[in-house]
Amino acid sequence: MKKDEAPVMQGRRRFLAGSIATAFAYFTGLESAIAAQESTKLVHIAIVGSGSAGISIANRLAKALPNAKLTIIDKKTDHYYWPGLTLVATGLWPKGDVLPGKNTDFLPSGANINLVKEMVVSYNPEQNEVTTDAGQTIKYDYLVVTSGIEYNYEAIAGMDVNAIGTNGLTSVYHSPDMAEKSWQAISEYSKKGGKGIFTLPSTPIRCAGAPLKMTFLTLDQLKRNGGFDKAQMNFYSSTGGVFGLPWFNDFVINRFKENNMDVKFKTQLKSIDIAKREATFSTEDGTGLTTSYDLLHVVPPMRAPKSVRESDLSWKEGGFAGGGWLAVDKNTLQHVKYDNVFGCGDVNGTPLGKTAATVKMSVPIVVANLLDTIAGKEPSAKFNGYTSCPLITQIGSAMLIEFDYDKNLIPTFSFINPQQESWFAWIMKEQMLKPAYLGMLKGKV
Repeated sequence: MKKDEAPVMQGRRRFLAGSIATAFAYFTGLESAIAAQESTKLVHIAIVGSGSAGISIANRLAKALPNAKLTIIDKKTDHYYWPGLTLVATGLWPKGDVLPGKNTDFLPSGANINLVKEMVVSYNPEQNEVTTDAGQTIKYDYLVVTSGIEYNYEAIAGMDVNAIGTNGLTSVYHSPDMAEKSWQAISEYSKKGGKGIFTLPSTPIRCAGAPLKMTFLTLDQLKRNGGFDKAQMNFYSSTGGVFGLPWFNDFVINRFKENNMDVKFKTQLKSIDIAKREATFSTEDGTGLTTSYDLLHVVPPMRAPKSVRESDLSWKEGGFAGGGWLAVDKNTLQHVKYDNVFGCGDVNGTPLGKTAATVKMSVPIVVANLLDTIAGKEPSAKFNGYTSCPLITQIGSAMLIEFDYDKNLIPTFSFINPQQESWFAWIMKEQMLKPAYLGMLKGKV
């Protein structure tokens, strides 16, 4: 380090250290903004799903209801840190960084928790019971549905998830294994260039910013690895935009165009010929579009799991009925018909809420309102729809976008301008959010 650089670097390190402490205190503080009263009620609560929402809720309920019986129903054993998959798929993290352990590693020891390693296949809320794929019927007093989201790759004719990583086919969403294989294809493309196509479906999706992060990071890898001048990048959206907030939608589109990208709207991926590297899209004018590609990033249409969407718990009319999303009140997250049922996470049919940040903020709401219900009171906690997207624009730079149901910006940190790219927002995404997430699983957020 040069002598005149030392004060700058030291100041930057002090800023980072202080900022990390501030952020970590916010994200993983030991006390929730909503204090959960302790109760000695002898109740049985079934939790469907062992993702971030299910495990976080189980940890909180084990503290608040020490005499309750908790049953978690889920066949999955490995826990995935889903927010890190974009970093794996673009070569910035090894796959192991998104595999923090088994689900059982994050459950409280000594608590009255029964883990049923089966999958719920049907709900009977009139009888307060669920049925599993092993034929077991489980009765409950209260039910929390945290079963996540279903990737509908089958809606794209010719799509084969086992082919991800070959013939230029990529998809960040499927799993850590396929994210790693996607990087193999993106790495090759970043050196050779060619026609790259990135897609966005018309359905609600988990982490709406992930398709944009994949595009921006691939652009950056092209520039770093020599393929940019030989690349023709394209973003095809099934909707009329690329992001739900108008200012950021315009920012992304303009940034894409600055990088000579072709951006098409109302252009939906319908089929793929993987061997030929050809993709066919439906278009707004009905003519359709078939094109070759060297790299294709597939974002599958998404919906609620079959067990939810074919049950009495799903929305039957309105905008959320098409995906079979769980019918909960957007403010209390209590089911609109069955008072002893709550939902949390991606499965919910709410205007926003398919991010880890939303889980972080909504878990205390669900627990508080469930405790109110058990106590015979009306739910008192209200959820404002908080969601957050650390939108990565290049390696080392991001924008921390936080907003509510009304799409108002609600920044947590005064020193981060959500409408400006910053190094600190990148540091939050790359270094801080995973420790915060692990704290959330333990019920410490």
